[in-house]
Amino acid sequence: MTPRVSLRPPVEGDRAEFIDRLLASGELHDPWLEPGEPAAWFERLLGRNRSETDRSLLVCDAADGSIAGVMNLSQIVMGPFRSAFLGYYAFEPFAGRGYMRAAMPLLLRYAFDDLGLHRVQANVQPGNEASIALVRRAGFHREGFSPRYLFIRGAWRDHEQWVMLAEDAGRDDGGDGGENSGAVRGPT
Repeated sequence: MTPRVSLRPPVEGDRAEFIDRLLASGELHDPWLEPGEPAAWFERLLGRNRSETDRSLLVCDAADGSIAGVMNLSQIVMGPFRSAFLGYYAFEPFAGRGYMRAAMPLLLRYAFDDLGLHRVQANVQPGNEASIALVRRAGFHREGFSPRYLFIRGAWRDHEQWVMLAEDAGRDDGGDGGENSGAVRGPT
């Protein structure tokens, strides 16, 4: 059974749970994410939503509000480009249980309908099978390959580009940003 989830921006009250989940998920994130000091990681998460070019959203269990993961839209560019990069990570004990899969349509609705984007691109390391399965199931198509794309854990890592366009997601791409879809709840 697919879990019910919600997306919402992080708030200061999420700090302790976020840090606990991040620390508990270190093995899950190795070697895909660059480790960092958890308090600073949370500060960056909060700061992203004060920017015009980034959004961070918590993936939460709809039943009890537990933080199951994070989805980030970064380097949001409007004008004729209307594009962003997508990054995401699950937390233990929620990984592999469908939370991120359930959250992806909400994230895409937010990106295309609320923000008015045309293109969302996820860059995924080729060996990250779970991440590739997530974007593939969501309907992203593999557009390319970048050797030595990002410096993670002391080495330049190759990445595949996985892309979703608004029209591929069945969204109106009229360029006006659409009506607020309600895909993302406000802080609780």
